[in-house]
Amino acid sequence: MKRKMTFIALAFLAFLGLHSSMLGSGFLIYEHGAAAMAMGGAFVALANNPTAIFHNPAGIAWLDGTQISLGSTLIIPENSLEMPYYSLIDPTFTGTVKAKSQVFFPSTFYITQKITDRIVAGFGFFSPYGLGTEWPADYPLRYIATKDDMKSFFFNPVIALKLSDNFSAAFGVSYIRSSLKFNLVTLQDFTGVGGGLYDVPAALEADGDTWGLNAGLLYKGKKFSLGFNWRGGFSIKYAGDLTIDKSGVPAPYNQFIPPGGDVTTSFNFPHILAAGLALNATEKLMLSLDFHYILWSCYDKYDINIDYPDPYPDPTEPETVEENWKDSYLIRSGLQYQLSESLALRAGVVYDKTPQPVESMDPILPDADRWAFTAGFGYKSGKFFLDVAYQRELFNDRKSPNRDIYLLPLMPPINAGEGTYSTSAHLIGISLGFVF
Repeated sequence: MKRKMTFIALAFLAFLGLHSSMLGSGFLIYEHGAAAMAMGGAFVALANNPTAIFHNPAGIAWLDGTQISLGSTLIIPENSLEMPYYSLIDPTFTGTVKAKSQVFFPSTFYITQKITDRIVAGFGFFSPYGLGTEWPADYPLRYIATKDDMKSFFFNPVIALKLSDNFSAAFGVSYIRSSLKFNLVTLQDFTGVGGGLYDVPAALEADGDTWGLNAGLLYKGKKFSLGFNWRGGFSIKYAGDLTIDKSGVPAPYNQFIPPGGDVTTSFNFPHILAAGLALNATEKLMLSLDFHYILWSCYDKYDINIDYPDPYPDPTEPETVEENWKDSYLIRSGLQYQLSESLALRAGVVYDKTPQPVESMDPILPDADRWAFTAGFGYKSGKFFLDVAYQRELFNDRKSPNRDIYLLPLMPPINAGEGTYSTSAHLIGISLGFVF
């Protein structure tokens, strides 16, 4: 029975190891305002609307009156997995698995209020970590994961101070709430006691909260501006319930499987450093360039604890999962052309370096280096602003061992679970702004 408990514990070690893959640069969401999104997210040195609370809060020091921005981004990912060797186990396997179609829509709300000529306060609500995937329930890697969903919500008040006519600084604090849902199938082996092999679905739901800090600096010259943004790292402790569906396992073998248990774990989120330059190339053309450095090396390993109800014994020790992520970076570039007083055209290009070692890749949102191409426009009429953006993300194809779950003892050994992931995404953003 202890062996069965250990297997379930090991299966759910994948929960955060796989779930955390959504927290890499690939799913560290930067689309927090359609104006910035249309310029490839190169907004640290511009920061000229309320979405600066995310991109660089020092920018709100130059905003007059009361300003409000609200918006959302539709994210439509496309994932497929080619497994050329799995037919060695199942000759009927066609070779390629496609993830189920999903649409995500992280939304934002920002408000700023000028207090004095030099002090502006602001508040932002946004979700910088999230998304999820869902694969067919019977696909080959169901023992790693079948479905996941993660949400994070930041409640971020900030205060910005104009230190001179050209220089501003800002500081903020965030209350962070996060929830996780995760499904997989565990394989229970009773062949040693006269039984058989049984697929046992399992699901976990957990949540947690914490606090984070952020700060920014902005210098505005006559034809250029320089900006710096820091969003601090933090740690979240998740606690939740594990539910195990053992209805498909006949007696007496089902008595060895617990109905569920309590799960706790924690892991670290990175510091994010960003620097930007914006240049007024002509009276109508503005160019911007950002460099973002993400300290993902904080995410090297984590522990997971499972507490089963009596009479099922708990694992004797927490299980440790090695991840060994690397620090990563993004290069963002954008331009804006002021076609008329009311209409601006925008475009951008992004290069995003993944922090995830190939050994840590799995079917739960596998990450890879990518390019993104953006375009959009901004329309202004009186005190009303409308920004629209489109982004196309193209990931490099990437091969993963998928944790060697089907390592066959051939000469030489063949990993039948090995596969190559192909990923892309369409993103559509819209923001509405008001000035009072």
